[in-house]
Amino acid sequence: MKSINWKQAFPHLFAILVFLIIAVIYCHPALSGEVLQQGDILHWKGMAQDAFNYKDLHGHFPLWNTHAFSGMPNYQIAMNDSGILPNFTAILTLWLPKPISFFFLACICFYILTQTLRLKPVIGVLVSLAFAYATYTPVIIIAGHETKMFAMAYMPALIAGLILLYEGRYAIGMIVTTLFATMEIGANHPQVTYYLLICIAIMTISYLISWIKAAKWKRLVTALGLAIVAAAIGLGNQAMAIFPTYQYSKYTIRGGSAIDLSSGTPKAAAQKTGLDESYAFQYSLGKAETFELAMPNAFGGYTGNMFDEGSDIYNQAMQLGSQLNGKLPPQQLNSVLQSVVSKYWGGVVPFTSGPIYAGTLIVLLAILGWVVCPSKHKWWILIATLITTFMAWGSYLEGFNQFLFDHLPLYNKFRAPSMAMIIPQLLLPLMAGVALQKLFFNKEEVSFIKKNNKQILYALGGFIVLLLLIYVGNDYKLNNPTIVDFLRQPQVGGAGILTALESARKSMFLAGIGRVVLFSIILLAAIYAYTKQLLKPGVIIGILLIITMVDLLKIDSIYLNKDHYMEPETLEASAFAESSADQAILQDKDPHYRVLNLAAGDPFTDASTSYYHRSLGGYHAAKLLIYQNMVAAHMSGQLSQPILNMLDTRYVIVPGQQQGQLAVQKNPGALGAAWFVQHVTAVPTDVEALKSISNFNPTDTAYILQSDLKKAGAVPQYDSTATIQLVSYDNDAIQYKTTAKAPQFAVLSEIYYPAGWNAYIDGKKTDYVQTDYVLRGIAVPAGQHELSFKFEPSVIQQSKTAGFVSGILFWISILASVFFIWRRSQKQSGDAKA
Repeated sequence: MKSINWKQAFPHLFAILVFLIIAVIYCHPALSGEVLQQGDILHWKGMAQDAFNYKDLHGHFPLWNTHAFSGMPNYQIAMNDSGILPNFTAILTLWLPKPISFFFLACICFYILTQTLRLKPVIGVLVSLAFAYATYTPVIIIAGHETKMFAMAYMPALIAGLILLYEGRYAIGMIVTTLFATMEIGANHPQVTYYLLICIAIMTISYLISWIKAAKWKRLVTALGLAIVAAAIGLGNQAMAIFPTYQYSKYTIRGGSAIDLSSGTPKAAAQKTGLDESYAFQYSLGKAETFELAMPNAFGGYTGNMFDEGSDIYNQAMQLGSQLNGKLPPQQLNSVLQSVVSKYWGGVVPFTSGPIYAGTLIVLLAILGWVVCPSKHKWWILIATLITTFMAWGSYLEGFNQFLFDHLPLYNKFRAPSMAMIIPQLLLPLMAGVALQKLFFNKEEVSFIKKNNKQILYALGGFIVLLLLIYVGNDYKLNNPTIVDFLRQPQVGGAGILTALESARKSMFLAGIGRVVLFSIILLAAIYAYTKQLLKPGVIIGILLIITMVDLLKIDSIYLNKDHYMEPETLEASAFAESSADQAILQDKDPHYRVLNLAAGDPFTDASTSYYHRSLGGYHAAKLLIYQNMVAAHMSGQLSQPILNMLDTRYVIVPGQQQGQLAVQKNPGALGAAWFVQHVTAVPTDVEALKSISNFNPTDTAYILQSDLKKAGAVPQYDSTATIQLVSYDNDAIQYKTTAKAPQFAVLSEIYYPAGWNAYIDGKKTDYVQTDYVLRGIAVPAGQHELSFKFEPSVIQQSKTAGFVSGILFWISILASVFFIWRRSQKQSGDAKA
């Protein structure tokens, strides 16, 4: 084996050092142990706390979570790592603290891609930093979307591995592809991986065309075969994350529904296999808003970004508020004022946390790359960028995206189309790197630029002209007809503020165009300095790197800065402080009762209650469909008392009489863990079952589906002396004791989930049925019996086996690839000596 060539290695080591230094400087509070205030992470901690408490007692995480939505699988919340692979993420990030590790990892993975394309290391550093510090990155980090961040970071490295395979470098390609397929899938953000697969498919088609044209059949078969093997190993390595989640998804809102709740009353509808379109197309990106890639503040930045105090619009709004105070309800007045003082006027609804800024210089370089730079990669990069941008437009390009929603496999499982802009964030720096290589490190030297100087000017000038045309054609009016009509009324006198608002929006967009003009001049100046040999290429790239990073970090610091950090103890205490209401409820040592928190806003998007209590609510992107339907039909407006009772809602937290205080109301109608009913009524469909529980007596009648009549057993002979008692209550195992003189039908206050919960009577496995739409019911014979439920999904053991086998195959493939590299190196050394 050859010794390390330190001269060749130095640029790469220097690149790693630059990535580390910039990440540490930007995220320096993390070095002193401070942590970010991340909304989704706090939600997750609330949901996961019970699982961690369980692990402290039992040494492993439970499979079922009792603290969220009255019970749900724990797969997407906290699971044991049963694989045989090391923590590659920790290794790649040098065990750095978050969020330093996020930025460092993204830089490293993109740098691997740049070196795969043989870009100069200094160019690799520039575009890697541009990818990692594009504004969407700090936006999602501060929101707590950590799985999304990891999945995004691994994207370029996985593409690099595939390019290595497609270019015939099979050994190193197999190592990189297998490793990062494992990491990408393990990041467990299917939507990011889905968009990446679309990008990979487009790239693969590009290679397929070139192979077929050149009749490279061996390359085609070998490269695709190895890519499939690497993907299969990666999928198997993450079986514990993928397969239980896939099974669970069939029972969630993402699995589709045959019930229409749009009118508030359950109605039968055609069976859907994914999300509802109106829900899925929320967070669509406005078409013109795409140019935020180069103009971060053209549309006001983010929802909640207000005009500064003292500005003309702010002063007019305050004056308007004074005039209308007392004439409008406070909530309506607040809505009017917020509409006119908000800077954000883009199309992402219901809200956006920040722009998709990729760096003005990066966008301009990418445009030059597509227009003037020959490269076999530029066409697939362009096509993938355009297609994913069209996907990001969602409802604003309805025909295109409705077709994809109806026909593209799995596409209807995802929401928030604007997330597709992660692919332009990936590909724009890549194309910019290709352009920089061709412009400043070309074998033709300055002759290439001289041959294409007109095309360079046309490309930059054409982009500016396009922006000016959009500026002229944009609609700057307030997009709320009701408020506009109200303000235009003579007696209101708000027409002036509407005019001022339109003028301010025009100024924001025009300022964005000014930014593009400025950076175009900087880029042309760099090209001029190179052609006149005033500066060396490396110096020019270094200057452009500094300009790009100053620009990006200035914008990034709006969304992630030192003010977002806190001491971990302070954050934990402030987010999950035990209130007087919590303390009062926790005095009750009964293991089963549940809690509804009406003091935390919408209880079904609140995870803080789950930190301490078995909550009816929670926070999750893939709730069980039957539970969500029940909430939408009967709990979204006036709460249904029968449903509260059957879910054993013993305590309700409500706002206290004084500001900031909480009070606890005890529900005397809570039915406990289980009960026998007098009557069992069969209904034909899920729709009828959902309707039936709107107003009923759950202690008298249980509703089941007609298809489950056989499983429900004989008609119960109600025995008023019969009893069913909870003996033990564990996340994954529940035991009851029953006594009855005649056969009974028991309703259990547990959420129905057939994919793993098994029922046993005296140790013998027994059928149970979906009851009262969301609960479990079971026929109990006469006499004394032990009834138990155990959560033992077979998919867990199957996934463990798949993960173990795939782990072995992973190491075999890695070691085999290393052996081939070593053997080739030895052969080359022998040939050189000969």
